[in-house]
Amino acid sequence: MLPRHDDIGPLRRIVEAVCITAAAALLLVHSARFYFVAVSMPWWTLLFVPLGMATADLLSGLIHWAADTWGSETMPILGRRLLHPFRVHHVNPGDFLTRRFLDTNGDVAMIVMPFLASIFWIPLHMAAGQSAAAFMLGLCGVGLFTNQVHQWAHMSCPPHPVRLLQYCCLILSRRVHERHHLSPHVTDYCIATGWCNGPLNRLDFFRRLESAVTWMTGIEPRADERSFQLATAPTQGASQHAPAEFE
Repeated sequence: MLPRHDDIGPLRRIVEAVCITAAAALLLVHSARFYFVAVSMPWWTLLFVPLGMATADLLSGLIHWAADTWGSETMPILGRRLLHPFRVHHVNPGDFLTRRFLDTNGDVAMIVMPFLASIFWIPLHMAAGQSAAAFMLGLCGVGLFTNQVHQWAHMSCPPHPVRLLQYCCLILSRRVHERHHLSPHVTDYCIATGWCNGPLNRLDFFRRLESAVTWMTGIEPRADERSFQLATAPTQGASQHAPAEFE
């Protein structure tokens, strides 16, 4: 039997519901504040919104790469909470579609909340502050929905508005994300908008970064994940094809 994600308990479900609600409310409040001062902003301040979105995509890739590549499932707290879902995801990607909304988005909302709260301290009466607020809205707006966007990229038929956003390359598409699920899962880590995948792949960014980490620490990349794949699905790691859900 293929491995599956851990079910969350009632207490954690409540905490995640509160985090998602609070984060969404903060995003709406800051969007409204930004809207009311937008009429007096220099036009170029709005360019910081897509810059923030691109930064969120880059950060999603760095976190995804780190969780795929380093650490062990047996690590305290992070092992089961962060690394285990990534290990399961490569062996059994279809399991992600069974995760509920709270389980999918709760942890990300918890991480994004402090960044959303920090926007209250950004002065909106000057161009520099407006630029910073625009950047943070792009960063947090995309960052908050990263896992949901990732889940949509696994759906064969997501909702029509989602398909439109994917077609316009505003969020990660199924076509782009399926490349990550080709064994050995070492490209296209960015799962928010997908904008950074092409440039990072051309630069061989993550392989160079892995080489630097191994040179400094002596730790081999993906050792724990290879062990997990062999223990749970011995034939999965040898396949060079995308999993059935992408075929």
